[in-house]
Amino acid sequence: MTENDLNDKDMVRRRPPRRSKRFVTSLLIGLITFSVLFYVPLPFFIYMPGTAEAIHPMVQVPDETNTEEKGDLMLVTVRVANANIVTYLWSLANPYDELQLKKDVLKGMSERDYSQQQQFVMLTSQSEAIQAAYRKANIPYRIKGEGILVTGLTAGMPAEKHLQTGDKILKADDKEILSSKDLLSYIEGKKEGEMIEITYLRGDKTMKASMPLGVLPPDKDTGTRRVGIGISLAEMQSVQAEKEDKQVVIKAGEIGGPSAGLMFSLEIYNQLMPGDITKGHKIAGTGTINPDGTVGVIGGIKHKIIAADKEGAEIFFAPQDLKTDKGTIYNYTAAVERAKEIDSKMKIVPVATMEDALKYLASLPPK
Repeated sequence: MTENDLNDKDMVRRRPPRRSKRFVTSLLIGLITFSVLFYVPLPFFIYMPGTAEAIHPMVQVPDETNTEEKGDLMLVTVRVANANIVTYLWSLANPYDELQLKKDVLKGMSERDYSQQQQFVMLTSQSEAIQAAYRKANIPYRIKGEGILVTGLTAGMPAEKHLQTGDKILKADDKEILSSKDLLSYIEGKKEGEMIEITYLRGDKTMKASMPLGVLPPDKDTGTRRVGIGISLAEMQSVQAEKEDKQVVIKAGEIGGPSAGLMFSLEIYNQLMPGDITKGHKIAGTGTINPDGTVGVIGGIKHKIIAADKEGAEIFFAPQDLKTDKGTIYNYTAAVERAKEIDSKMKIVPVATMEDALKYLASLPPK
């Protein structure tokens, strides 16, 4: 055997097997494909049925008159997910999923800002539900200012570098801020470039930031310009019962949006008053609520019908269809249509006010 023969054999031994190359190539292609299918976002939200949850554990009243709620009053949610290629294709095949373009939902906001807005709307809905229940139960109460919440930031203005949506403004310098009027009156008369120290709450942490006042964009109506820090804000308020033992506290976790207002008002009323309005039935529903008890229309009611049906609800309160100058917003009609599509045995009940729901429940025989 010659030296050349040995070298040739040694080269053959060192050459990596073709199978290994194919395996590595296939693995890389698989990983890339998997990443594209599951992790590349598409510009869509997918709306689908969420949950139906009993409200009783979320509502606390120190002097709870009704301690034996035999049935359930349930709020209903819609699940929202970001679309990828796989979930997008799946939603096209699922008749009960709904695709919406993100730009149509967010309307220029970031997803974080939109989520913060929904949380604030939920808090407002809870406040209005408490007021509606107090009024119906003839319980005296008052509204207390609790500060202002940052809901948006103006690009290029001082606050953009320091604050975030969801921050709660507590003070401007040493001035306590309980309302938007407090902040505007404190800044009025100051000049561009003057420094102001903002004390704010982010989560559970109190923070401070000093920033110069800047000139705000012109007012859309008057064209006038004034100085400020460049925030959009919303009033934070709490509903205070005159008697402490009637003070309602709601802890709904991460649920957002205004659509649980009606059901919260019914649950609060049920805990405040003698007797059990559920009479042993499982009752779901949706709809915004005003302090005067008026029920408003909501979105996603078809998804909520499915969620309530899966949880075994017997009755579903749906806001009456609303006629507007731009057309009719169908809630009750859409709810009835979806219930028929899934062959649900739920009784769909149209309501325009909290009183409508209470009258229907009063007519129910005990289960």
